[in-house]
Amino acid sequence: MQPPHFYPIGTPGQPWGPAELAQWRARQVRQRSYADDVLAWVDRLRPRFDVAPYGEVAYADQRYPLLALRSRHWQPGLPGVLVTGGVHGYETSGVHGALRFLDTHAERYAGRVNLLVAPCVSPWAYERIQRWNFDAIDPNRSFREPSPAQESAALMRLVAPLRGQLVAHIDLHETTDTDGTEYLPAVAARDGQPFTPESIPDGFYLVDDSANSQPAFQQAIIQAVARVTHIAPADAQGGIIGTPLAAPGVIHYAVQTLGLCAGTSGARYTTTTEVYPDSPRATPEKCIAAQVAAVCAVVEFVLSVAG
Repeated sequence: MQPPHFYPIGTPGQPWGPAELAQWRARQVRQRSYADDVLAWVDRLRPRFDVAPYGEVAYADQRYPLLALRSRHWQPGLPGVLVTGGVHGYETSGVHGALRFLDTHAERYAGRVNLLVAPCVSPWAYERIQRWNFDAIDPNRSFREPSPAQESAALMRLVAPLRGQLVAHIDLHETTDTDGTEYLPAVAARDGQPFTPESIPDGFYLVDDSANSQPAFQQAIIQAVARVTHIAPADAQGGIIGTPLAAPGVIHYAVQTLGLCAGTSGARYTTTTEVYPDSPRATPEKCIAAQVAAVCAVVEFVLSVAG
């Protein structure tokens, strides 16, 4: 008996080859503009922050400049905070949350912390509202050497000289209904594996590093975000996305082993946010506000422990 078809590309039970990858690429349609949504905003912020080009993503005939923003007066003695968004291009609030934090809150921390913000790590995927990059690779499983993803490799090169200066790193993500309808079936099809549906958490939660758990840090973020949007409850099994709760709204992942972005900085305090924009209790605006609240909570926590 043949396994059932659950994705329009590939043969169930067989990993993709070049033909299937080409079919998948042909389905990816540009739906928004990185230049209009991100680069134009970076230009508006140039008078207030230093803009740091850190390479480009090049796929076929398309090239995307990669830009980060830094505190204007970077002082080596101050604690550093890294903010990353758009590692997964379809997770919109991460990109816009990082940019809004810069626009509305970052300057009040001038002279107290060094900020480095990479608002859109995966521009090709951002334009196509896609999790993977052009090569059907998940950048957030690719923060390792050598990295198979251009986006991940470029960010690692940016961050490498600052290891030891960065005290905290917050990576801004979303979980959407398309995880269940598109991404998880696509992963299973690409890898020739059976598809097992998963429930989507309704609310905000955090992913802590199981090898470097910082419960007080995670709790400070949860408390701040709870004033903006609801925190995801445990599922019927007492966890979130198949992982036991470490605390309300917090789960643990092996960040380094999995090659997650949050493990690339060497910072003591790291976290990955997840908001759920498809919740009936959420809006796109509320999700952006939750990301901003999370970043502010990270900076405030760093200042409190730095004395």
